[in-house]
Amino acid sequence: MTTIITLLTDYGTADAYVGEVKGALLGRAPDATLVDITHEIPPGDVAAGAYVLARAAARFPAGTVHLAVVDPGVGTLRRALAAEAGGQRFVAPDNGLLTWVIAATDRRVVTLPLPATAGATFHGRDVFAPAAADLARGRALGELGVEISDPVRLPRPRLASAGGDLVGEVVHVDHFGTLVTNLPGVRIALGATVRVGVYDLVLRSTFGDVRSGDPVAFVGSGGTVEVAVRDGRADSVLGIARGAEARATARASVG
Repeated sequence: MTTIITLLTDYGTADAYVGEVKGALLGRAPDATLVDITHEIPPGDVAAGAYVLARAAARFPAGTVHLAVVDPGVGTLRRALAAEAGGQRFVAPDNGLLTWVIAATDRRVVTLPLPATAGATFHGRDVFAPAAADLARGRALGELGVEISDPVRLPRPRLASAGGDLVGEVVHVDHFGTLVTNLPGVRIALGATVRVGVYDLVLRSTFGDVRSGDPVAFVGSGGTVEVAVRDGRADSVLGIARGAEARATARASVG
């Protein structure tokens, strides 16, 4: 059975880096199916990488190996990790990139040794790709390294009830400038008021419910409330970035 290996990096595609990683993977696991999630994570933006990885990984079948490299600490004392969670396997630097995919209680995480031949600046090719290929070929996680219980984790975004409101935050800004929040759409009715920054918006169904250039709040494909500007970029037009408070009228309390 062919194993899927996904790739998520901040390498971009202008240079040979992605190709070199794929070459390292195929050299050890020639029958693997390689799937690019993205190589356009903003350079060094671990939080963005963690969000995109978790969202994409949820759509892949059990047994998939995910190779994720957003690694501003490459060459330092930060650890290299391999993990199993939710029936899938992951290889990444220990900087919080795996925060949301190893949140389940059934996770296992090991540290990877650094091969003597590994360069100091390209662990994606020299450390993480060989480990991902070995997992794809059926090697057990425990054979790759020593199990640990303290992987680095990013802070959990706030989500709390405040009176009749649900208060969260913008957790991601996507390629289109859309502000993705952690406000769960299932708990907020159409017509509710959504506040981001100084803007109070009515929760609508889709972009087409407002005029071109107007902001709109809606439940996005990831299941949470998003704020966009029709035919524009919400981050630029509204002047709002990741971490900003997002508040919505809701009756349910945080469970």
